[in-house]
Formats: sequence, C-alpha cells, structure tokens
Amino acid sequence: MLVNLNIIDLAVVKSLDLDLAKGMSVLTGETGAGKSILLTALGLALGDRADAGFVRPGSKRAEINLEFDLSDAPKAAHWLKEHELDNGQSCLVRRVVNQDGRSKAYINNRPVTLQSLQQLSEQLVEIHGQHAHLTLLNADEQRRLLDTFAKNQAVLDKVNDCYRQWHKTHKELEALIKAGTDQSAREELLRYQIDELQQLELADFSYAALSDEHSKLANLGQILATGQALVDQLYEDPQSVNSVLNHSLSELAQTARFAPELNGICALLTEAQIQTEEAAQQLRRFLETQEADPLRMEALESQLGIIHSLSRKHHISPDELPGQLVKLEHELDNLTHSTERIGELQGSVVTLSGQYHQLAAQLSERRRSAATILQKQISAMIKELGMPQGEFLVLINSLDADSPKLNGSDTIDFLVSANPGLPPKPLVKVASGGELSRISLAIQVTTSSDKSTPTMIFDEVDSGIGGGIAEIVGQKLRRLSDKRQVMCVTHLPQVAAQAHHHLYVEKNHKTDITSSSVRLLSDEERVAETARMLGGVNITANTLAHAREMLLHSDSGTQPGNTTTGNQNQ
Repeated sequence: MLVNLNIIDLAVVKSLDLDLAKGMSVLTGETGAGKSILLTALGLALGDRADAGFVRPGSKRAEINLEFDLSDAPKAAHWLKEHELDNGQSCLVRRVVNQDGRSKAYINNRPVTLQSLQQLSEQLVEIHGQHAHLTLLNADEQRRLLDTFAKNQAVLDKVNDCYRQWHKTHKELEALIKAGTDQSAREELLRYQIDELQQLELADFSYAALSDEHSKLANLGQILATGQALVDQLYEDPQSVNSVLNHSLSELAQTARFAPELNGICALLTEAQIQTEEAAQQLRRFLETQEADPLRMEALESQLGIIHSLSRKHHISPDELPGQLVKLEHELDNLTHSTERIGELQGSVVTLSGQYHQLAAQLSERRRSAATILQKQISAMIKELGMPQGEFLVLINSLDADSPKLNGSDTIDFLVSANPGLPPKPLVKVASGGELSRISLAIQVTTSSDKSTPTMIFDEVDSGIGGGIAEIVGQKLRRLSDKRQVMCVTHLPQVAAQAHHHLYVEKNHKTDITSSSVRLLSDEERVAETARMLGGVNITANTLAHAREMLLHSDSGTQPGNTTTGNQNQ
C-alpha cells in the first residue's frame, strides 16, 4: 500500500509530506482548493505524461516521491525482483519534472524508463477518474472490465498472440498471391535491376572511399603545387624555417654559456628543428609518389556516374545500394519460389486459424460464465444505489467466425433497464447522468472486489448522487477498504463520514503565489468539516449535531491501521 506521498514545487503545492494508512481515506475541501493536484501528483509519479506547466512558478523543477509497503503487493515485489530493482519490503518511486518539460523516473533510486514505471504502477495503484462513467460508454472499456473481472488476461494474451501470427502470415500470403498476377514482368524487372547493381561489385563497395579518391585525383595539381611550396619554405629555401631555427639555436647556445637556464629553450628549438626536417622529408616522399592518372580518373567518374544514376533510380542514397541489392534478391527469390511458399503459407493460415478459434472459444466461454456472475452482482448493487427496479445485463454476441479478430470473437455490450417493463438498453442510451454515475460506480466497485491491487483511488466518482444513496456509496467504498487501501476525493458528507481517515485540502494566499496544503483532521475538526459539507456557510447547532451523528453512526473512529499524518509547508 501507499505509505507516504511527498511533493515539492508541483503547481500550487510548494511542499507536502503526507503519511497514509490502511483503510479508507477521504480528501475534502472547498471547490478549487487543490484536491485534484494530489491525484495529478500520483498520476505523474506513476507514469502519466509530464510537461513544464506542472512546475510551480519560480521553481526549477517539480518532484514527487512515493513510498510503498509491498507486504500486500506480491505481484509488484515479484516484478521488482525480476527487473533487479527490489529493495526488501519497501519500494520508492520518484519522478522529477524540469522547467523544460523533460522528466526523469526512478524506482528504488535507480533510473528507469517511463514504460517500466508504468508497468510497476499497474501492480500498485488503480485510479478511477471522475469521468469514469463516460469512459464506460466505450465498447473496448466494457470488454476490458469483463475480462478483468473474469481474470482472462492469460487466455486473452494467447488469443492475441495467435491473432497477430495469423494476421502476419495472412498478409504475406495475400501479397504473394497478388504478385503472382504479374509475376513474369516483375521477375524480368528484378533480374535487370539486380544485374545493374551487381556490376558495381557491391561486396567491397565504399562510396566514401571512391569519392575521396576521385576528389584527390581531381585536385592533384593543387596538391603538388602546395606541397612543393611548403617543402621549400620548410627546408629548401635559404630563408627556410629550418635555416631560421638553425641560426636561432646557434645564437642561443652561445648565450646559454652565460645563462644556463636557457638550456631548456635550446632543447625545445632542437626538437622543433628535428620535427621540421622530418615533416619536410615526409612531405617530399609523399609528393614523389603522386602522379596524374587520367585513365583511373576517367574510370572513377564513370563509376560514380553509374552510382549516382542508380541511387536516383531507386530513390535511395549511394550508401544504401548494397542493402537495395539484398532486398531485390530476396524479393526475386520469393517470387521464384512463390508457388512453394504460397502452399506453406496457406497451410500455416489454416493451422493458425484453427488454433485461434479454439482459444477464442475458451475465452468466450470464460466471458459468458463471468458475465452471469457480474450482471447478477451489479444488478444487486444498483438496486441498493437507488434503482430498485434496475437490471444490468452483459450481452455477448459472436463475430464472424471465419476471420480472426483482435481480443477474441465476441462483441460485449453492457445493457441496463432502469424501470420495469422497459427493454434493456445500451449504457450509451441511458438518459440520466445520475443513473449512469451510479451504474458506473457499481461496476467499478464490483469489478474491483477481486483485484489484487493494494491501493485504489476514486476521484469524485460519486458525483450526481446524494442523500441516502450517497451513504450507501460510502459504505461500499468502506467495505472495499477491508482488504485494500482506498482513497476517495468527494464532496458528499455521507461518503466522507464513512472514512477511517479524513484529509482536508485548503488553499492559502499568504504570499504572492497561491499554495495548497493538506492536513489530517482531528475528531472535532471532522465534525466541523462534515457540517460544512452538510450546511454550507451558516453552520447551526443542528447541523453540527447532524454531522456528529453521521460520524458516530459510521463508526469511523475505528482505525484499521496506523494514524494518517500530514506535514506541509506553504
């Protein structure tokens, strides 16, 4: 579970160090106080996309640190061990976002990729956003929820692996069959293009070496003239560098008899004279080996002309010509043996299709079995959530059995009937936003009950409900926290009263830059905050009494774990 959240210079939070405990924790506060920034921080730390806008004004970087206790997260512990990132029964996650929007991620103080961070996060935290009821309208999300409830991931992976193999093989088969319609013409063109490229002797081909040799021969006159002039300046002329150094050395050697400390300079001049003479000799030997070669120059220009022509013809750079030859030879080989290859591919397509349908049938059966249980549980829950005549159905239809599909051969639709006598309709056609919110919450709670994720976060998923239904929602969330840590952002006092821990978010305007802070409420402070949520600005004695009764009735004083504490600076 998540035991500590530490934030530095993230948006409106200058610094926050928040200890968290088991059970159910709620976050409340006035609208705009900054409740969402805590969820933003969690999302960033767990792998969400970062940008410079998250950095607090005037700061160089934002930093989020999370500490997890892995005693209730065996899958996460196993993942860490597999990736050699384990550190006992605790796990530290760190995300840093710089002013330029770039970010770095760390697991147990070791840098990791964002993909690795996201893989670990899936084993630790599950976040249900405030717009979950809208996401629920998506057909893929409905399929995912059913498969998650049915624990179908292993079978689903096999189905999709088989589908991808079938799709790749089927695509290659179609390409070969299509190519067979004009195979003779294509073979003739390929042989001609291969012959052209083979004449370049591409086995030892180096375009850079040919270009360098051509450039040298084309500029040989300038090379010889410049080289000879330098030989003269260095050694041959009466006033050459060598002569000047020799004279300077003689003069300085005479003077060094009276000033021995000049001997070091004499040694340097001697070394310079030796190096100058050696450079002149090497340059002279180089010039003696150079001579014009018109025939070689003509051959190079012809060869480079062919290279440039072929690279334009194939729309590639000269360096890519050897790879193009391999590609064309491979295509020709496939065409030459296409009949044999088509037969092999046809057999593979049939085999893979059979394997796919067998696996898809297993997946469908698991889905149907799970759907019976899921629709019964969700129907019961939506009845508790103020839809006494509500019925939830999971409709599973088979797709065209001849062609494999990704994610199996089923279409999955969530249907609901809110009133007796009315036929079930797809969720997308449910008119009432409040009803959709309740159905969404029922689905989220039901599909989460068997999950192993140790920490669950609900961001205003109780929007659109109130009264006694809100109290039932709070009870459901509290019940979820019996086996895992639950955090909930809410505006409903009925939900807040059910929590084991109550965190209050408030905005401060003490400086030029607005900041938010979070603190754990005492028992009396919980009464006052619950009363504020109940009665607004003018809180009466009756409102306070009502708030106290709600908290007493929920028995929220019973703490299932350590006390939650917060420490922050504005």
